[in-house]
Amino acid sequence: MTLESSEQEFTSRFAAYAAQGTVYAGREGSPLLEFAAGGRVLYLFDRNGPYAASPGPAQVIVHGVLEPGGLQRLAEGAQPPEEKLAVLGISALEGQGRVLAVMRQVWVVQARLPLVLATWHEAPQVREGEWISFRTLAPLHGFVLS
Repeated sequence: MTLESSEQEFTSRFAAYAAQGTVYAGREGSPLLEFAAGGRVLYLFDRNGPYAASPGPAQVIVHGVLEPGGLQRLAEGAQPPEEKLAVLGISALEGQGRVLAVMRQVWVVQARLPLVLATWHEAPQVREGEWISFRTLAPLHGFVLS
Protein backbone atom coordinates (compact mmCIF):
# COMPACT_ATOMS: atom_id res chain seq x y z
CA MET A 1 0.00 0.00 0.00
CA THR A 2 1.18 3.51 -0.76
CA LEU A 3 -0.08 6.65 0.89
CA GLU A 4 0.42 8.77 -2.21
CA SER A 5 1.50 8.37 -5.81
CA SER A 6 2.58 12.02 -6.11
CA GLU A 7 2.33 15.29 -4.25
CA GLN A 8 -0.19 16.53 -6.83
CA GLU A 9 -2.40 13.44 -6.45
CA PHE A 10 -2.34 13.66 -2.64
CA THR A 11 -3.09 17.38 -2.74
CA SER A 12 -6.04 17.00 -5.09
CA ARG A 13 -7.47 14.05 -3.11
CA PHE A 14 -7.37 15.88 0.26
CA ALA A 15 -7.73 19.55 -0.77
CA ALA A 16 -11.18 19.78 0.81
CA TYR A 17 -9.57 19.05 4.21
CA ALA A 18 -6.90 21.75 4.15
CA ALA A 19 -6.44 23.69 7.38
CA GLN A 20 -6.73 27.49 7.35
CA GLY A 21 -3.85 29.24 9.05
CA THR A 22 -0.71 31.31 8.68
CA VAL A 23 2.62 30.32 7.16
CA TYR A 24 5.60 32.13 8.67
CA ALA A 25 8.78 33.08 6.86
CA GLY A 26 11.04 30.06 6.62
CA ARG A 27 14.58 29.81 7.79
CA GLU A 28 17.08 29.64 4.94
CA GLY A 29 17.85 26.02 4.08
CA SER A 30 15.28 24.49 6.43
CA PRO A 31 12.90 21.85 5.02
CA LEU A 32 10.38 22.70 7.75
CA LEU A 33 7.41 24.94 7.18
CA GLU A 34 6.17 26.87 10.23
CA PHE A 35 2.37 26.86 10.15
CA ALA A 36 -0.01 28.25 12.79
CA ALA A 37 -3.55 26.85 12.82
CA GLY A 38 -6.10 25.76 15.41
CA GLY A 39 -4.25 27.62 18.15
CA ARG A 40 -1.07 25.57 17.58
CA VAL A 41 2.22 26.16 15.78
CA LEU A 42 3.21 23.15 13.69
CA TYR A 43 6.50 22.41 11.99
CA LEU A 44 5.73 20.53 8.79
CA PHE A 45 8.05 18.85 6.32
CA ASP A 46 7.39 21.00 3.24
CA ARG A 47 6.21 18.62 0.51
CA ASN A 48 5.86 21.34 -2.14
CA GLY A 49 9.53 22.18 -2.24
CA PRO A 50 11.61 24.94 -0.82
CA TYR A 51 10.31 28.47 -1.23
CA ALA A 52 6.93 27.35 -2.66
CA ALA A 53 4.96 28.82 0.25
CA SER A 54 4.81 32.55 0.76
CA PRO A 55 4.43 33.90 4.30
CA GLY A 56 0.88 34.86 5.22
CA PRO A 57 -2.60 33.30 5.20
CA ALA A 58 -2.57 29.81 3.72
CA GLN A 59 -4.46 26.59 3.23
CA VAL A 60 -2.30 23.58 4.12
CA ILE A 61 -3.08 19.87 4.19
CA VAL A 62 -1.52 18.59 7.43
CA HIS A 63 -0.60 14.92 7.08
CA GLY A 64 0.70 12.65 9.81
CA VAL A 65 1.61 8.96 9.97
CA LEU A 66 0.31 7.26 13.11
CA GLU A 67 2.69 5.43 15.39
CA PRO A 68 1.92 1.69 15.83
CA GLY A 69 -1.20 1.46 17.97
CA GLY A 70 -1.56 5.23 17.65
CA LEU A 71 -5.26 5.25 16.79
CA GLN A 72 -7.87 4.29 19.39
CA ARG A 73 -11.63 4.68 19.51
CA LEU A 74 -12.85 6.80 22.39
CA ALA A 75 -14.98 4.87 24.82
CA GLU A 76 -18.52 6.11 24.92
CA GLY A 77 -19.14 7.67 28.29
CA ALA A 78 -21.12 10.23 30.19
CA GLN A 79 -18.79 13.10 29.34
CA PRO A 80 -19.12 14.44 25.77
CA PRO A 81 -15.85 14.27 23.82
CA GLU A 82 -13.93 17.40 22.89
CA GLU A 83 -11.29 18.20 20.31
CA LYS A 84 -7.75 18.11 21.70
CA LEU A 85 -4.40 18.65 20.03
CA ALA A 86 -0.93 18.73 21.59
CA VAL A 87 2.39 19.15 19.80
CA LEU A 88 5.00 16.55 20.75
CA GLY A 89 8.62 17.46 20.20
CA ILE A 90 9.21 19.43 17.06
CA SER A 91 6.88 17.70 14.63
CA ALA A 92 4.50 15.09 16.06
CA LEU A 93 0.97 15.31 17.45
CA GLU A 94 -1.25 13.72 20.06
CA GLY A 95 -4.94 14.43 20.37
CA GLN A 96 -8.52 13.43 19.90
CA GLY A 97 -11.19 14.41 17.46
CA ARG A 98 -14.11 13.42 15.28
CA VAL A 99 -13.55 11.38 12.11
CA LEU A 100 -14.69 13.31 9.02
CA ALA A 101 -13.74 10.75 6.35
CA VAL A 102 -12.34 7.22 6.07
CA MET A 103 -10.36 5.95 3.06
CA ARG A 104 -8.69 2.55 3.52
CA GLN A 105 -5.89 3.16 6.04
CA VAL A 106 -6.39 6.96 6.01
CA TRP A 107 -8.63 8.99 8.32
CA VAL A 108 -9.44 12.68 8.18
CA VAL A 109 -9.92 13.91 11.74
CA GLN A 110 -11.14 17.27 13.04
CA ALA A 111 -9.00 18.00 16.12
CA ARG A 112 -8.78 21.82 16.37
CA LEU A 113 -7.88 21.66 12.67
CA PRO A 114 -8.41 19.03 9.98
CA LEU A 115 -5.69 16.37 9.91
CA VAL A 116 -5.08 13.61 7.35
CA LEU A 117 -3.80 10.64 9.36
CA ALA A 118 -2.57 7.33 7.94
CA THR A 119 -1.00 4.12 9.19
CA TRP A 120 1.06 1.21 7.91
CA HIS A 121 -0.12 -0.97 10.82
CA GLU A 122 -3.32 -2.63 11.97
CA ALA A 123 -5.89 -0.18 13.28
CA PRO A 124 -9.39 -0.50 14.68
CA GLN A 125 -12.31 -0.18 12.28
CA VAL A 126 -13.50 3.41 12.62
CA ARG A 127 -16.45 5.05 10.87
CA GLU A 128 -17.19 8.64 9.94
CA GLY A 129 -18.63 10.54 12.90
CA GLU A 130 -16.83 8.46 15.54
CA TRP A 131 -14.39 10.00 18.01
CA ILE A 132 -10.81 8.75 18.23
CA SER A 133 -7.58 9.49 20.02
CA PHE A 134 -4.34 9.46 18.05
CA ARG A 135 -0.58 9.87 18.24
CA THR A 136 1.64 10.52 15.21
CA LEU A 137 5.26 9.95 14.38
CA ALA A 138 7.52 12.83 13.38
CA PRO A 139 7.71 14.54 11.02
CA LEU A 140 4.31 15.86 10.04
CA HIS A 141 4.02 16.69 6.34
CA GLY A 142 2.54 19.85 4.86
CA PHE A 143 1.04 20.28 1.39
CA VAL A 144 0.44 23.98 0.70
CA LEU A 145 -2.57 24.84 -1.47
CA SER A 146 -2.36 28.65 -1.28
